[in-house]
Amino acid sequence: MTTTATFATHCQLQPPPITEEEDEQEQSEIYMCVLWYGGNLGVAYYDTGDCSIYLMSDSPDNEDLKLLQKVIDEVLPKYILSSAKQDYNIAKFLTNLSTFEGDEQCRGKPEVVLYPNMDFGLEVSKQRILSRQFPFIPSHVTATEKILYLSSIIPFESLLVVRALGGLLKFLDRKRPGVELEDRHTTVPILAFKKFVLTDIVNMDQDTYYVLQIFKSEVHPSVYKQASGKKEGLSLYGILNHCRCSWGEKLMRLWFMRPTRDLTVLNKRLDVIQFFLLAQNHETVLTLQDCLKNIKNVPLILRRMALSNTKVSDWQALYKTVYSAVCLRDTCRSLPSSIELFQTISKVFTDDLHYIASLISKVVDFEGSISENHFTVRPNVDPTIDEKKRKLMGLSDFLTEVARKELEDLDNRIPSCSVIYIPLIGFLLSIPRLPTMVDKNDFEIEGLDFMFLSEEKLHYRSNRTKELDSLLGDLHCEIRDQETLIMYQLQTKILERSTVLSEVIEYTAQLDVLLSLAVIARENGYTRPHFSHSHIIHIKDGRHPLMELCAKTFVPNSVDSSEAYGRIKILTGPNSSGKSVYLKQVGLITFMALIGSYVPATEAEIGAVDGIYTRIHSRESVSLGLSTFMIDLNQVAKAVNNATERSLVLIDEFGKGTNTVDGVSLLAAVVRHWIKQATQCPHIFVATNFHSLVQLKLCLILLLCNI
Repeated sequence: MTTTATFATHCQLQPPPITEEEDEQEQSEIYMCVLWYGGNLGVAYYDTGDCSIYLMSDSPDNEDLKLLQKVIDEVLPKYILSSAKQDYNIAKFLTNLSTFEGDEQCRGKPEVVLYPNMDFGLEVSKQRILSRQFPFIPSHVTATEKILYLSSIIPFESLLVVRALGGLLKFLDRKRPGVELEDRHTTVPILAFKKFVLTDIVNMDQDTYYVLQIFKSEVHPSVYKQASGKKEGLSLYGILNHCRCSWGEKLMRLWFMRPTRDLTVLNKRLDVIQFFLLAQNHETVLTLQDCLKNIKNVPLILRRMALSNTKVSDWQALYKTVYSAVCLRDTCRSLPSSIELFQTISKVFTDDLHYIASLISKVVDFEGSISENHFTVRPNVDPTIDEKKRKLMGLSDFLTEVARKELEDLDNRIPSCSVIYIPLIGFLLSIPRLPTMVDKNDFEIEGLDFMFLSEEKLHYRSNRTKELDSLLGDLHCEIRDQETLIMYQLQTKILERSTVLSEVIEYTAQLDVLLSLAVIARENGYTRPHFSHSHIIHIKDGRHPLMELCAKTFVPNSVDSSEAYGRIKILTGPNSSGKSVYLKQVGLITFMALIGSYVPATEAEIGAVDGIYTRIHSRESVSLGLSTFMIDLNQVAKAVNNATERSLVLIDEFGKGTNTVDGVSLLAAVVRHWIKQATQCPHIFVATNFHSLVQLKLCLILLLCNI
């Protein structure tokens, strides 16, 4: 079950009398280990209050690390352990970690401890976990039995969590909280491993995402992208993703990985989708989508600006982004301010956007920059640059006249010559090589200084070219230098107002996701779900969002799970009758409601679901040598240990991996366990071919319990 550590700490000059229970809470300390890599966050922490280790499975977290900050705010650790060899983002985050707000402020900043990266190695961490003696595991069990048991309570498929747990165990052995004065052979007591889930995030593991086909990566069909490129296959994310910019796609994936039970957030999302679905707002939807197509990778551009490494394409992308953001703001200002997202965009997209857009358009010559392949300034920006460019443009005719005069002074054997300009070298007289010019000594001409031979042409400095160098100088380089200086000044002004650009990325991504969900809801006839604080799942004429796109005909199915209709449903029937599809349909519709999407049903009412647990398909694992049946047992064990009265549990053909008697016994025992919970029973949907359950009078028990 999800457990959140709380602390009764008060910053008062004269605290009230502390009871024994409060005193124990006062002494509780949290030792946390965090690892962030490749956009995923792994967290493990030890609570001295109950001597338990809490694990949060690998979860996506952007570079802003908002999820990590939320975890820290909720857990309030005293120590934060991490790797010394970290990404720049988390290194900066840990360095600038803010003090807790509110009553917890008196706890102060957590102390950050950095260990060498080798202490967090995957194999080292696994060995550290498997070799440790835990009090809750009998000492007489075999190594294989210990592995099987630990695999049911530790998510070994979450590699960052395993590494974080390994580092945390080493830190506990060094710090020895609670046993500092004991013998060195006395280890820190670890009485249990528990799953940690943030209070407003729905608990779902990777098996659930896999069996419900929420994501499905496939190898790209192009032979040029098979090594690294992947594409989304037939999945829920694939059919709902109609986002127009990459930031919208990233945010949609983040919403999928973090379904929420915060009804306020969900209803705000649904309000926006409902507005876009109105027929009179169709033109507005098209206008917004056209603007969203031009939202580019602004953080990367700003990073290049800070390093003074911008490209011509960066200036084009930034101008399009800012101009489109101004268009989005103006459009949202004409929309109802009662919808919070529109109101926020109208306020947050300040006039700094118009300032940046006008500044870029007045300074940057995009046509010239593309042709020259470097930053070029518009005319009338800098008089000095304009004057030098005019000289450079008229240089061709002038050099032709100078070459004619040079030819008059040369030997009659020389048929032609030209005066050329080479950046960084200057003006040179170019003469074709004569047949008599064989050795270097033959290149000497009176009154000229030989420079070099190139492409059968001799290059010299003459008095006239030297005079040109002194009068005109190195025009190309001078123009480039002055334009670069203006580019630096422009970058500085933009970076000073870059805060608004970060806001643009955040809110355009939200708008893009909600527009995408509105488009697919209109195309597929989805309806708005309603939420309830009671423990209920009511779906009328529900449809499987993927199956209805693949099958020629699909028969809708209704679902009712509540106190009145019973919370345990057992489905039986022949193979290929649709039992698994029905289970997945219930899970997908519930999941779609929990990300703030419309759902494929005539109507739907979803209670505050806090977790979705499944045992539908077994994913083979060779990392720990678990059998298929053992994997099935672990999946059911997760549901039994963590599901609450607000959870949804989907079980398909559990028990068929062993002999019939054992399989029926296990399934019956699991169902009886939930029956005994009475009103605390989760929403259970079980599909099975074990018809002997009826002979065991299990169905009669369900009816009598009215669950």
